[in-house]
Amino acid sequence: MKQEELENYICIYGKDVYSFCCCVTRNRQEADDLYQDTFLKLYEMADQLVIMTNPKSFLMGVALNLYRNYKRKLSVRQRITGVSVSMDEIAESIPFEGLETEDIVISREECQAVRMAVAKLPDKYRIPILLYYMEEFPQADIAAMMQISESAVKTRIHRAKKILREKLEGLL
Repeated sequence: MKQEELENYICIYGKDVYSFCCCVTRNRQEADDLYQDTFLKLYEMADQLVIMTNPKSFLMGVALNLYRNYKRKLSVRQRITGVSVSMDEIAESIPFEGLETEDIVISREECQAVRMAVAKLPDKYRIPILLYYMEEFPQADIAAMMQISESAVKTRIHRAKKILREKLEGLL
């Protein structure tokens, strides 16, 4: 892969990959690392790699696998040292553009409540929800990225929506 190709992927898909990294890690610094590692992995694998029809899906899969590896390593370290690291830091919200009216303020509060509720979901449910609603991937692509069946993706999305509905019922 030439540098121009890599720059092209970063220009086209960089914002989506970074947004996904922020939502998955829930921490800006970890999201930066994951984002850089994703494109570094793409660059390292360039000679062995032929990107299929959907490069965005491929990049999200790489980011997801790197995140899983990170979580696995963190879990092992926590078991060895007995120190727990908080993973509940929420990424900063992206502000709305335009005038500050009452409707926008209410929308921001509702949006923040939904983001907080999604952030509190276990990874098992949070990742399919983010990929389906935020990145707008079809369930078949999510199943391939997560290496699970399509019916498992449907089930996880359904259960996540049920949990979110219960948590947000009184707020919204």
